[in-house]
Amino acid sequence: MEICAARALAGARTCLAGVGIPSTAANLARRAYHPDLVVIYESGVIGSKPSRLPLSIADGELAETADLVIPMPEMFNYWIQGGRIDIGFLGAAQVDRFANINSTVVDRGPELPEKRLPGAGGAPEIAAHCGGVLIVVRHTTRNFVAKADFVTTFGHGSGPGDRERFGLPGAGPVAVISDLGVLRPDPATVELVLTEVHPGVTVDQVRTATGWDLRVAEPLGVTEPPTREELAALRALKNVGEPVRDGAAKT
Repeated sequence: MEICAARALAGARTCLAGVGIPSTAANLARRAYHPDLVVIYESGVIGSKPSRLPLSIADGELAETADLVIPMPEMFNYWIQGGRIDIGFLGAAQVDRFANINSTVVDRGPELPEKRLPGAGGAPEIAAHCGGVLIVVRHTTRNFVAKADFVTTFGHGSGPGDRERFGLPGAGPVAVISDLGVLRPDPATVELVLTEVHPGVTVDQVRTATGWDLRVAEPLGVTEPPTREELAALRALKNVGEPVRDGAAKT
């Protein structure tokens, strides 16, 4: 999943990465195939080149290895809201069929209190203004739901035209990458459609793990398996393998 997510950044000049898998994927993309990719964090670091994965957006490693550190208000007012970032890379607790994200609260059923989650952070602004949005999330019925319990971050709303109606300038989510495959919005309905599965994954597996009647593209693609070089770069980034120089996984 992380390697597939890193590959999805091909062609991007700038990427604002969320903590966790989005950060892993962005840094892997920069190290393995795209050394000119400018990785940005909402805390105000631009062009960060961490030697290890950051623990948070405030990790000192990000500032120490950045090309530029700016105040957070400038990050949001000038960079994000100014439309100067190509791709926003986000995680999620829930993603619904129109790629809306919930990271605030989950309904746990009758007689049970709601489960509180970390909340929005900068995700609503990122999803509103970046050129496009990539979402990465584990594929289970708990995470892929027909309707989010709470919309923290607007994806495609309830259907075509909602982003334009609310004045959101970015394209919104362009792909959701999971550990089972890749889903993309249908051009006409903007509902998520399964477009690729990872090697060895079946359509039935994906449908069983999805909380709505998932449509499948024809023809259905299969993602390329990770190469030895990509796996080495990922392990090095996670400090579990031999060091690898930037660009070592290029093919």
